[in-house]
Amino acid sequence: MKIPANLTCCSRLMLLCLFLELLLETEAENIRYSVPEEIDKGSFVGNIAKDLGLKPQELADRRVRIVSKGRLQLFALNPRSGSLVSAGRIDREELCAQSTPCLVSFNILVEDKMKLFPVEVEIIDINDNTPQFQLEELEFKMNEITTPGTRIPLPFGRDLDVGMNSLQSYQLSSNPHFSLDVPQGPDGSQHPEMVLQNPLDREEEAVHHLTLTASDGGDPVRSGTLRICVQVVDANDNPPAFTQAQYHISVLENVPLGTHLVMVNATDPDEGANGEVTYSFHNIDQRMAQIFHLDSYTGEISNKEPLDFEEYKFYSMEVQAQDGAGLMARAKVLVNVLDINDNAPEVTITSVTTAVPENFPPGSIIAVISVQDEDSGDNGHTTCFIPRNLPFKLEKLVDNYYRLVTERTLDRELTSVYNITVTATDRGTPTLSSETHISLLVTDINDNPPIFHEDSYSAYIPENNPRGASIFSVRAHDSDSNENAQVTYSLTEDTIQGALLSSYLSINSDTGVLYALRSFDYEQFRDLQFRVTARDNGNPPLSSNVSLSLFVLDQNDNVPEILYPALPTDGSTGVELAPRSAEPGYLVTKVVAVDRDSGQNAWLSYRLLKASEPGLFSVGLHTGEVRTARALLDRDALKQSLVVAVQDHGQPPLSATVTLTVIVADSIPDVLADLGNIKTGADPDDSGLTLYLVVAVAAVSCVFLAFIILLLGVRLRRWHKSRLFQPAEAGLACVPASHFVGVDGVRAFLQTYSHEVSLTADSRKSHLIFPQPNYADTLISQESCEKKDFLSAPQSLLEDKPETFSQ
Repeated sequence: MKIPANLTCCSRLMLLCLFLELLLETEAENIRYSVPEEIDKGSFVGNIAKDLGLKPQELADRRVRIVSKGRLQLFALNPRSGSLVSAGRIDREELCAQSTPCLVSFNILVEDKMKLFPVEVEIIDINDNTPQFQLEELEFKMNEITTPGTRIPLPFGRDLDVGMNSLQSYQLSSNPHFSLDVPQGPDGSQHPEMVLQNPLDREEEAVHHLTLTASDGGDPVRSGTLRICVQVVDANDNPPAFTQAQYHISVLENVPLGTHLVMVNATDPDEGANGEVTYSFHNIDQRMAQIFHLDSYTGEISNKEPLDFEEYKFYSMEVQAQDGAGLMARAKVLVNVLDINDNAPEVTITSVTTAVPENFPPGSIIAVISVQDEDSGDNGHTTCFIPRNLPFKLEKLVDNYYRLVTERTLDRELTSVYNITVTATDRGTPTLSSETHISLLVTDINDNPPIFHEDSYSAYIPENNPRGASIFSVRAHDSDSNENAQVTYSLTEDTIQGALLSSYLSINSDTGVLYALRSFDYEQFRDLQFRVTARDNGNPPLSSNVSLSLFVLDQNDNVPEILYPALPTDGSTGVELAPRSAEPGYLVTKVVAVDRDSGQNAWLSYRLLKASEPGLFSVGLHTGEVRTARALLDRDALKQSLVVAVQDHGQPPLSATVTLTVIVADSIPDVLADLGNIKTGADPDDSGLTLYLVVAVAAVSCVFLAFIILLLGVRLRRWHKSRLFQPAEAGLACVPASHFVGVDGVRAFLQTYSHEVSLTADSRKSHLIFPQPNYADTLISQESCEKKDFLSAPQSLLEDKPETFSQ
């Protein structure tokens, strides 16, 4: 390469460094050693660890090994010294025959990186073979009239060594009639010929014995001998003559045994025994003599063994024709073996990884594959491939090596095991192929969190449940395997009404079954909202949450609670007042009750359970209103006792009762008069106490009535002024909400009753209620709605005021 003159010294130095680096890389890629044949087993060949850039101990750590094409392993690695050593007997002649140089090629595989390094070892020949002749003794006949200068070809000597160790010279024993001439052939080989120097005389000497010696150029020199016996016969005018000097034939390697390949033909114009020609092989290799058969009478050549293109591509034979008098002629037969596609490609798994994690990156090496086809040309040209629907691909390496690599990221949840079929085909006709199988296990990594079957869950539990009862079961699925798929469950920490969630509920960490740790009360809370966590046992662990709503179902566990009439704390019964002039249907009082349950468990019904005078009063089934069933008569008793039962619609139903005392009188004086007429068997001192009590009640009632009249006057005046600024409101919208009974917190329609007085007839204490006239019966009229402000006196004044007088 020409370097421009204008380059600086620094630039030239950089170019030189680059050139040296490329040179070193080229040498590193081709590791070459030389070793003589027939060395002892375990002999040093080369420092392979150094040439690979590794330390000796790294050979085992990085799984460095030899990968060879053939089945015979000639070399091995010494992991202690890091050297390449011989693994057995190395015979150059067996490996390479006459080829030079004799190179043994193999590859060094660094398995942890799946990298191949080609290595060549040249086998150096030593002089370990002696020149040999195919025959130990050669006999032939010569006519005594043979002219001097006649040349008789002699058999070749064979030496398996090469170079100076091969056959170098021939020597013929001394004889006055014969001499030796060794001309060279076109390929440089030596062809010994015996030349007749002087005429033969059968009568003088009938048989001549000579020795031909072949010597090599080794140190020490090795030699072999051939004994030659020449019989002198009477005159024979004509030697045999072949029709062709060379016979050429091409034959397929798969011809059947005994196939007629070629027929040589030699003629001799002499008569009798002098004209009878026989054929034989001359200077033929021993292996060829085993393969081919020559008919000595017809000259037909056939095959005794199958022909194999991979063993011999070309056979060269020399056929000799001899008549009865001993005259000879020779011709060459050249057999060219044509290759057929009779060898399928051989696929060998050099190195393979049987299990990989599913997060194996694309481009990672799975296996190194070798493909060999012993055929030639297109018959030996191979193509290797795998199915296209797999996440792998084949990449071509040196020689006929391939590597199987991942093409994309693997997913064990989609496919956990891959059965990869590697197919190799040649280009012969017909095409031959072979295949091998690689089973690859994809190991799991924790890449999938547990997934609940539902986005959210709802569970229901009746109140008053036993502690430890099973409530619900959640289930999460993890697509991973083994410990990565083992799911444990837990409750997310939270507080409910100031208490930890774990004090209410617990969950089985293995099964996901939810348990109640306490008995729930619907009246305390009706639902719980919390989250359940599912976590796997991978590293790192993955988790997911799901919300769960737990609804408490109501049970009929609460007895109806009577709000009105409220029982006095002193143990006496409530007293209601009914005028004797009351018409049938007159509202005497109203029983108001609530139930803390819900639904039908809180639906209440009222009924009159017991009355001192049946038929006089009735109770509304759904309203609890106590009304007169008929007109009151003078004969009706002053004091009427009623027992009202309140019952819900739960299963089983629960009920409560209240006892009412109704005093029949038109006015307070009548009450006092009637009470005075009531004869009792009490102590006479009680009458004086009752008198004082009645006087006190009358006085308080008068003061209270006067206050009510004053208050109503003030209210009426304000109402009259408000009518000047605000339009009248119609309909039921003007009725105060507090006058009606609600479902969840019953507000009693108590506006009817405005005053309580405690009286007693038979004891020192009793309970007396004075009703206010008929407000309840007129609330639904339009006119009464306009008088809303007039009627809506302060609640504290209109509510029942118990006043107890003691004497």
